[in-house]
Amino acid sequence: MLLTFEPFCKDADCNLGNFSLIQEDMKAVLSFLLILITFLRGSQGFFNHSSSLNEKIVIGELNEDVILPCSFESGPNIVIHWKNQDYNVHTYYKDSDHLEKQDPRYTNRTSLFHGEIHNGNASLSFRRLSLLDEGSYMCYVATSIKIISKVVLKMGAFVTPEIKYEKRNTHSFLICGVLHVFPYPVITWQVDNTPISESNIEETRDFGSFCIKSRVNITGSNSTYECTIENSLLKQTWSGRWTMKDGLRKMQRENVLLSCELANYLFLLNQDFVVTWSRMKNETFSVLAYFLSSSQNAVINEPRLLWSKELINQSDFSLTLRDLSPLDSGEYLCNISSSKYTSLTFQTVHVEPSQSIALWIILLSVILMLLVLVTTFYRVKSRRRSYLIAGVLSLLMGVLIMKT
Repeated sequence: MLLTFEPFCKDADCNLGNFSLIQEDMKAVLSFLLILITFLRGSQGFFNHSSSLNEKIVIGELNEDVILPCSFESGPNIVIHWKNQDYNVHTYYKDSDHLEKQDPRYTNRTSLFHGEIHNGNASLSFRRLSLLDEGSYMCYVATSIKIISKVVLKMGAFVTPEIKYEKRNTHSFLICGVLHVFPYPVITWQVDNTPISESNIEETRDFGSFCIKSRVNITGSNSTYECTIENSLLKQTWSGRWTMKDGLRKMQRENVLLSCELANYLFLLNQDFVVTWSRMKNETFSVLAYFLSSSQNAVINEPRLLWSKELINQSDFSLTLRDLSPLDSGEYLCNISSSKYTSLTFQTVHVEPSQSIALWIILLSVILMLLVLVTTFYRVKSRRRSYLIAGVLSLLMGVLIMKT
């Protein structure tokens, strides 16, 4: 028996279908060949090459030191090469540094941890940072395995800010500023814990960093002013506070207690700080005394000052000025400063002369006037009359002296 099979499609349709199937098979074969070729090319160095570009971010601070991390799997014939773009930063091979091609900007500022290199530590110690050091650094390490690591160094600056009191003619104002800061900081003012925005800001650029001064006028004598400067990159915050005490009126030869107590002692915990007492005269301050917390040493430039160590140990930096004279009248300022906080306490003192001194002043004024009259009279009249008047003046002077 002859068996026959009916085709599922006509010849033309079958030819088209077979062609489509052939196209799909060819695509699959080509894809497989491409994968195979790629694998064969890469397999040549598969066991002796590994590349890692994991990015690490390191924050550096102006004039400080930093470590750029780089680790690898230790092996023989270690070669380490640090680069910043096209600049050679540090090179190491044959168990020693080779800095002949090091860029001059890094001279005497970089080093490796030689004792840790064979343990897989290729980290770079970077000293005396500048803002120009910011950028991307590549760490190349070659042993039996080659690695590439990327470290991004972001630079910040926050040289200790300060708050200053100044007086020009009849105007008084506060200046809150920072000499070197980067990036641009956030500066806020508060008066009696209420935020204000009325401030004049001056800014300049110096080698990449900002120099900023913010000024406010003192409008309320009994108000408390506070300035805050924040560097978001370095996560550092500084605060300055200004307080005015009630004015004091004293008589000559009395003593006066000038108070200076820190509002929040927590700002000084585990910090070195300096306390400075000064007096303003002719719009300039002269230092009367200062205290260094690091050495617990108090220096007094005015012998009539009394500074109690017992009070200092209790965070009370008030002092006593003895045997006052009218020349002691003026404005006194207590400055407590650390790296994160400054407190200014301001107080005025007016010293009135004693009654006896006042009488002496009156007496001398009267004598001076009479002497002028005598001189005039002597030119006109005879010398005998002038002698008589001089005797009367001497008698009056004796009486006044007896009364004083």
